[in-house]
Amino acid sequence: MGTYSTLVQQQAASANVVLPYKSRRSPVYSTKGMVACSQPLAAQAGLRILQAGGNAADAAVAVAAALSVTEPCCTGIGGDAFALYYSAQQRKVHCLQGNGAAPAGLSLEAVRAAGITGSELPPRHALTVSVPGAAALWEDSVTHWGSGHCSLADVLTPAIELAEEGFPVGPVASFEWQKGAEVIAAAGGPGVLALITEKGEGPQPGQIWRNKDLAATLRRLGELGAAEGFYSGPVAEALVAAVQSRGGVLSLQDLADHRTAEVEPISTQYKGAVVWEVPPPTAGIVTLMALNVLEAHSKQQQHAGDPSAPTTTTTNSSSSSSSINFGQPKAVQWSSQQLHLGIEACRLAFADALAWVADPRAHEQPLQQLLCTERAAQRCQQYFRPDQACCPEPCQTLPAGQPKQFKGGDTCQWVVVDGQGNAASFIQSTYMGFGTGIVPEGCGFSLQNRCHGFNLDPGHPNSLAPRKRPYHTIMPGLLTDPQGGLLAAFGCMGGFMQPQGHLQLLFNMLELGLDPQAALDMPRFCIDRIDSSAGPASVKESHILLEDGMSKAAVQGLQERGHEVQLRSGFGRLVFGKGTIIARDAASGVLCGGCDPRGDGCVLGL
Repeated sequence: MGTYSTLVQQQAASANVVLPYKSRRSPVYSTKGMVACSQPLAAQAGLRILQAGGNAADAAVAVAAALSVTEPCCTGIGGDAFALYYSAQQRKVHCLQGNGAAPAGLSLEAVRAAGITGSELPPRHALTVSVPGAAALWEDSVTHWGSGHCSLADVLTPAIELAEEGFPVGPVASFEWQKGAEVIAAAGGPGVLALITEKGEGPQPGQIWRNKDLAATLRRLGELGAAEGFYSGPVAEALVAAVQSRGGVLSLQDLADHRTAEVEPISTQYKGAVVWEVPPPTAGIVTLMALNVLEAHSKQQQHAGDPSAPTTTTTNSSSSSSSINFGQPKAVQWSSQQLHLGIEACRLAFADALAWVADPRAHEQPLQQLLCTERAAQRCQQYFRPDQACCPEPCQTLPAGQPKQFKGGDTCQWVVVDGQGNAASFIQSTYMGFGTGIVPEGCGFSLQNRCHGFNLDPGHPNSLAPRKRPYHTIMPGLLTDPQGGLLAAFGCMGGFMQPQGHLQLLFNMLELGLDPQAALDMPRFCIDRIDSSAGPASVKESHILLEDGMSKAAVQGLQERGHEVQLRSGFGRLVFGKGTIIARDAASGVLCGGCDPRGDGCVLGL
C-alpha cells in the first residue's frame, strides 16, 4: 500500500503536467439572476438571455448550446442531457430525461455475431452510439419551462455566434480537447476538421476556434425545431450514414422515434433539507442512498450518546423563508473518520445501484426499497466499521462482470437561477471524451458512446437490449427545504464520480457549513474502478483516489483502516469532477454562487 511519503513521491513523479493557478476565488453574490458553468463565454450566453427577459430554463439551454461550442470534448448535441427545474410559482421540482435509447437493431445476439465477447461493448465502437437526446431536451425545456419571451432560435443565437465568429479556447478545455483529439482522428471521415486540425490535434489555450458546421446545425435546429431540424432531414441522414459506415446500426427510424421523458424526480431528506435527483436509469439514486447511510450513522451515534455526532438539521426553514446556514464553518477539511464514512456510504450505495439500476421501462425499479431509511440503517449497521474498510454485497446478488480500470466521463454541468427564484440544474455529456469520435459530415459535433454503459450479461437488469436506455452516469441536483422553498441548484460532472461529488458538496455545505465556493474548493475523494458494465463486482475491487490538498493525517487514517489510496494532482485532479453551485436565501433573495477551480469556469450575476 505504501507510506504517505511514498504516495507523495509517486504523485510527484506522475504529475507531469501541473495546473499552476493558485489564485483564490470568492463566492459571487447577486440578486437578479446568476449563471455558473465551466466556460466563461457560455456563462455570458446564459446571462445574455436573462437580460433579454428569459428565465432560468431559457438561459440554461443557451448555456447548453454554448458549451457544445466551447467545450466539445466534454459535451455536445451528439450526446444526452438531463434537467431539473424548480418553479418558484409552483414551489415544485420538475424533471426531464433527455437520454436516448439503443438502436432497434442492437441486440445481444447481433453483438455476439459481430465477434464481440466479454461484458461490454468496445468503448469507441460505432455500436455504442445511442440516440442523442440533448437536442429534444433543449427544445422541450424552452417549451415546458421557458418564459415565453424567447424562442428556441433566440436561445441558440449566442452559441451560433460563438461558433461562426470564433472563440479563444480555455486552458482546461484545451487540455481535454488535445487529449481526445486522437479519438476524433481515429474515427476519421470528412467531418473531423470541425473539431481537430489537419495535423489531428486540438487547439492550444487561447487559440481562436471556429466551427461553422456546428453553427449551421444549431441554426437549423432553432429554425425548424428538433423533430425536423435534428431527428430527421439532412442532419439525421448524415448522422446515420456516419454510424452505419463504421459498423453501427443506428437508423433514421431510431432517431424519429425519440422523445424526451417528463418524469417525477426522486428525493430524500438530509440535514433538514430535501435533496432532489433524476430517477433511474441515472446514478442520482446513488447519492440519495449514500446520504441515507450518513443520516442513519448520525442517528446511531446520537442514540449511543456520542457528543461528536453530527447534527441532523443545518437549514433555517419555515413556511415562508429558507436558507442554508453558511455562518461559521465547523471545519475546513474532512477528518479521516468523515472520509471513511463518506467512502463507505458511497460503496454501499454503488453496490446496490450497480445490481439494480436500469431502464425502468424494461426492468421495474425497487425505488421504495432502495430509498427506505430503515433499510439504510440496516445496511449501515451490517457493513460499516469505524476502523475498517468494507466489501459490501448488493441487497440481492446478481450476475456481474469483472471490474476494470476507471473510465472517466467527460461532461458539462451548469446551474442558473433567475430573479424570480426559478432554478435550472442541467447536465449534458457525450460520455467519454468526444464519445465515439464519430463526426457526421457537415454537422460539427461528435456522437456519444453511451451504449458502452450496458452490461452484456443477459441476466443483468442493465443488460443490452433493443430500444433500451443504458445506465447513465450524468445527474443534476437541486436542494429545497421541506416546505418546497429553493435552497440551491448544484452538481458535479465526471463519470462515476458524480454521485460521490454530490455527496461531498452537500456534506461540505450542510454539515461543515461551507459556502458554495468553499464547498467546491475542498479536496475530494473518488472511488475508482466503479463501472456499470462490470456491475457490483467493481465496488469490491475499487480503490480510493485522493486529491492533492488532503491532510497527511486524513490519508494515513484511511490507510490504517485498510483503504488502498492513491494521490492525484495537476491535471490528474480532473478525475474528481467539476461542479457548480448557486444557493438562494428566500428572505433576501440574495444568490450565492461558486464554480469549480478544477475547470475554466466562472459565476456571473445580474
